[in-house]
Amino acid sequence: MNWWPPLRFAGVRIVDWSDDYTRVVVRSGRPNPLTANAYGTQFGGTLFSMTDPFYSILLNEQLDRTCDVWDRRGEIDFVRPGRTAVTAEIVVPTAIVDEIRAAAASGERVLRWFECEIVDTAGEVVARVRKQLHVRRKRDVGGPS
Repeated sequence: MNWWPPLRFAGVRIVDWSDDYTRVVVRSGRPNPLTANAYGTQFGGTLFSMTDPFYSILLNEQLDRTCDVWDRRGEIDFVRPGRTAVTAEIVVPTAIVDEIRAAAASGERVLRWFECEIVDTAGEVVARVRKQLHVRRKRDVGGPS
């Protein structure tokens, strides 16, 4: 995915991806002319794109693609300017996946919020991101139709 244009051109790189799809770590390098805002700090769109696809991908893979998983809402709280490289750790624990799987078993829609922090090289929070996912069991995998 490091070659996927929306991430690549935003300066976002995957630095670690767990084999069990519970965690991904992404990084955006120091702001440069292609990734900085008008003030020379991290562009807000870059910060948000660091987390954008990953919660739904991690959850979808852990659910063995038996559910439709869509982003429903996204929120970002800009805490301080990002003047250095920044990192985000996106985590979807198996215990949460088990809860979602059980809640979606009847075919009803499940909405779930996930959160992470984007931190600079000193470990200071630059932004907090919240993503709400919509999950519903696919009709063609058995269960209620």
